[in-house]
Amino acid sequence: MHCSLRVLVSMLLGGIAVVASGCREDAESPTAPEVTPALSTASAPLSFLSISSGSYHTCGVAVNNRAYCWGNNQEGQLGDGTTTDRSRPVAVARDISFLQVSAGYNHTCGVSTNNRVYCWGLNDFGQLGATNFRYSKPVLVSGGFHFSQVNTGGRHTCAVTPVNLAYCWGDNSSGQLGDGTTTNRSTPVPVARGLSFRRVTAGSAHTCGVTTGNRGFCWGDNHQGKLGDGTITQRLKPVAVSGGLSFRLVLAGGAHSCGLSTDNRAYCWGLNDHGELGDGTKTRRLSPVPVSGGRSFKQVVPSSVSHTCGVTTGDRAFCWGDNFAGALGDGTTTDRLTPVAVSGGLYFSGLNPGDHHTCGVTTSSRAYCWGHDGEGQLGDGASAAEACYGAIACSTKPRAVVGL
Repeated sequence: MHCSLRVLVSMLLGGIAVVASGCREDAESPTAPEVTPALSTASAPLSFLSISSGSYHTCGVAVNNRAYCWGNNQEGQLGDGTTTDRSRPVAVARDISFLQVSAGYNHTCGVSTNNRVYCWGLNDFGQLGATNFRYSKPVLVSGGFHFSQVNTGGRHTCAVTPVNLAYCWGDNSSGQLGDGTTTNRSTPVPVARGLSFRRVTAGSAHTCGVTTGNRGFCWGDNHQGKLGDGTITQRLKPVAVSGGLSFRLVLAGGAHSCGLSTDNRAYCWGLNDHGELGDGTKTRRLSPVPVSGGRSFKQVVPSSVSHTCGVTTGDRAFCWGDNFAGALGDGTTTDRLTPVAVSGGLYFSGLNPGDHHTCGVTTSSRAYCWGHDGEGQLGDGASAAEACYGAIACSTKPRAVVGL
């Protein structure tokens, strides 16, 4: 089934790590709490520090710093040494201790506790920073670099060093590596202009980041205005996001991007065919527009296709845009032009949308996923209680990720 579905979607924004914080600052309660989705009794659930949704797979870092993945594995992107799909978490091989992992289109990368980046999965454009065509177990990114953060995109990867320098590698056909060329790279190359980045995120064919001075920059493909510079001109080097906003986060999605301002307001720009910008319209935007509702967010993340999710400062989850197979988690498959609350009354430390599914970690370190489950990417042991559109395995509400 996954091959036929895959032609419907574009490539992935690799997941940004969702880190548990446990803080609940306000009393916002957008929906009456429902019964918390039941955890599987077959085995004890894992407790997670972070989670990342890929295109059709998901990965996370458990509280013991071990990485686990589940879902589609045809290119070895689960890292367990096989190409067997998994509907529940499996341990990533090699017993590496990870700080963070990022799941991309058909590859995954992670930062180890000693600040080295390892990648696994498909390597057709050099996105693993290695030489072979694919790896089903983690391989060390070449070049001897130390990194503090990594993010996977469609077919490229970007990372930031402990001294805030950004590097990218892999597909560069749209200038998404930011080195001033369109030459693919199988080893990390520095992003031009020498900016000091706090973090970078790789989209489908563009990249965005936020500097230590709270400025947003993007580069690469810009045909839908997703760089936010007020144009649709491709950029081979970082260009400032227009509007003069101060950002905590600036994140690249599929054909749209989003940012979180220093005053906790969410902004998005780019393609808006399904309402993924959250401004109440379907109008494309070449510059940042505020997400409707006036909520204070601590996180906002665009998906690799056409929905967006965020977590308020009160730890409540909201999503908007394309609701194919229930990716918004509101109990329906209806597209939303403005944010709607995720069902279940759960408190989240953060969310991470993939292609057509979304996952998050609660403030109690439990992982939940919802949306498309045709390849086990919800991690619920293939026990999805729904079938969207008559035949597609899905869950329109959060379901707990099961144990091993």
